[in-house]
Amino acid sequence: MIDQEIQDWKDKIDGMSHFEMCRYVRFAPCGHPLFDKTLPLAEYFRAKYEEYGGMTPAISKELGWG
Repeated sequence: MIDQEIQDWKDKIDGMSHFEMCRYVRFAPCGHPLFDKTLPLAEYFRAKYEEYGGMTPAISKELGWG
């Protein structure tokens, strides 16, 4: 992943709502760049996700499983 792609993802992360971040956590396919620990995106996403408070029971219920 090139630097511009990483910056584009960081910008997208900055614009995500708490709900959108939780949706990625629950439904992103295996190997998604946001969770690839070899990329700086994983730590960046995790930090922002934790600022929101992570997965809440209310959001989990709203998202469902499918």
